[in-house]
Amino acid sequence: MTQTAAPVCMITGAASGIGAATAIRFARAGWSVAIGNFDDATRPGALAIEEQCRTLGAQTLMFDADVADAAACRRAVDAVATRWQRIDALVNCAGTTRVIPHHALDDIDAAEFERIYRVNTIGLFQMTRAAAPLLRESASATRSASVINISSLAGLNGTGSSIAYAASKGAVNTMTLSLARSLAPRVRVNAIAPGMVDDGLLLRSLEPSQYREVLGRMTANSPLKRVSQPSEIADLAFFLADQAPAITGQVIAAENGFLLVTA
Repeated sequence: MTQTAAPVCMITGAASGIGAATAIRFARAGWSVAIGNFDDATRPGALAIEEQCRTLGAQTLMFDADVADAAACRRAVDAVATRWQRIDALVNCAGTTRVIPHHALDDIDAAEFERIYRVNTIGLFQMTRAAAPLLRESASATRSASVINISSLAGLNGTGSSIAYAASKGAVNTMTLSLARSLAPRVRVNAIAPGMVDDGLLLRSLEPSQYREVLGRMTANSPLKRVSQPSEIADLAFFLADQAPAITGQVIAAENGFLLVTA
């Protein structure tokens, strides 16, 4: 058991992409970080991120959790509580998708909706519910705790890798509002809705040639002629957790201007 004066950030889906960048960003700022891993396939990535965080001087803990499993979420929170007795920020990065063209209605079924929702929406709720008591306890009269949900532009404009994915992220946006009301005043809850992020979910969902084509198209079609990097979203998550005491119940779009584009 290690007691620490440093604040603690717990991050799901931290083996790669936004989650990995978020762990490194909080570690660089002197926070202790709990790094969420999914399974044996993602473990090498999670271990590499843990080593980077330790090199930055941070205390670390790696936990395994399939957020779709409520018991796994509770075990993960218990592990963090045993190690540090606090959670000051929870960043819900774990997510899944499968590329299914929106016009191909017959290619998506109830099972796919359930699979996506079980991780992206229900899993996010289950992890937040498990962490809520410790988040409340970790808050003080002068400093609230924070939950940051990684949503998507797809949840704002109905685009993205599939209709099921877009719907799951729309639900995340609505849930963010509900949780912000429920957990106030000691815990603030916000969401970040990125557009395309290089090294995001699509990188692990498409063949390399397909990914390069999508990356080029999204860059060309963006009003800012760019896509985001994971570190940008991590910086925004850190700002919300550490430097934004008045912000709660917000869905912050970080999408390089795509909401300006009319269909």
